[in-house]
Amino acid sequence: MSEKQALYRKSLIKHLYFNGKLSCAELSVLTDKSLPHTARALSDLLEEGVIVESGLAHSTGGRRPQVYSARPDILYVVSVAMDQFITHISILDMANQLVGKAQRVELSLLTDPQALHELGRILSQFIAHSGLPREKFAGIGIGMPGFVDGRKGINYSFFNGNGGNIIDYIESETGLPVLIDNDSSLIALAEWKLGIAQNRQNAMVVNIGWGIGLGMILNGSLFRGQNGFAGEFSHIPLFTNNKICNCGKTGCLETETSLQVIAAKAIQGLQSGRTSAMKGLDTAHLEETSRIVMEAAVTGDKYAIELISDAAYHIGRGIAILVHILNPGLVVLSGRGSLAGRLWLAPVQQAINEHCIPKIAEQIELMISPLGFNAERLGAAALIMEHFDELPMHRKKTDLLLV
Repeated sequence: MSEKQALYRKSLIKHLYFNGKLSCAELSVLTDKSLPHTARALSDLLEEGVIVESGLAHSTGGRRPQVYSARPDILYVVSVAMDQFITHISILDMANQLVGKAQRVELSLLTDPQALHELGRILSQFIAHSGLPREKFAGIGIGMPGFVDGRKGINYSFFNGNGGNIIDYIESETGLPVLIDNDSSLIALAEWKLGIAQNRQNAMVVNIGWGIGLGMILNGSLFRGQNGFAGEFSHIPLFTNNKICNCGKTGCLETETSLQVIAAKAIQGLQSGRTSAMKGLDTAHLEETSRIVMEAAVTGDKYAIELISDAAYHIGRGIAILVHILNPGLVVLSGRGSLAGRLWLAPVQQAINEHCIPKIAEQIELMISPLGFNAERLGAAALIMEHFDELPMHRKKTDLLLV
């Protein structure tokens, strides 16, 4: 089989991954190939057990076409969702279902100079212990905070930021293709390809986490900027509070709105005598503390609601600035912070109402992502599958299946 044919078969798998079920005609349009050419490729994949028939499409007035889907266990993706403190590693199948148990690793990107070597070791062991044949893995997708240049494989904020190629290193440790990207860009990718922003031409996805990240879907494409650094929403200079941000500047949006700040404010408030049912808050365990605050807010704790509302209003002020520049049709609140759900909506909307020109803001939809904490995990997997027909194939058995 020629390389051209192999790439086309991989392209079919990619489209079935993102769309679930498609007919031959739909795949022909998506891949810009003729119906006979597409039908032959589908027939081969069906015979080899790579895809399965999944019933008939909805009637449009004529004969209902057969639709196809990728067999869930034909390939797997290793998804790595990182933040500054915790790394979550998962294996997902072609239906984006978790395979086996996910692994949670405390890995401080801020203080551990060996973080990259530790990540390579953990990934190598995780894959080996999965019990799955190595040739069944499409690749490893990694989402991480910081200034990430996915093309060069460099994170300028973490892993020493000294020009070392993260992709080359992890590939050498695991033997699998690797792609990396900024966590907020991957959350936006997940929302656009698999979530609430599907089929949207212009949308902003706000990642509420240890910072306040942003992914932008502009004119039907994920916008990453010149070097992949677009979306550093956290560092809009919105305040004159003289609080030093992680970036070294003062007054950045995240200095009053990040989950790290909310957790710290909660602890300070309780120590100063604020009334609340919240217990077990600890600066040494910010992930658990932020979760407690959000869950308390959802269950009606007045002080917790106040903390979320204050942060949400200021996030809304930042969104209002971007609305004037980008004029999106949809704003999605996503990431780990979306655990607080609809409590974000009213104060964000209030800020938009107060600070936006009404004509620009009147058509904007503001929504909470149902993907929540899983958004980055799905985005890391989607990163691999988005480029699946471009990735090198090193593995013999997979070559037989898809090449």
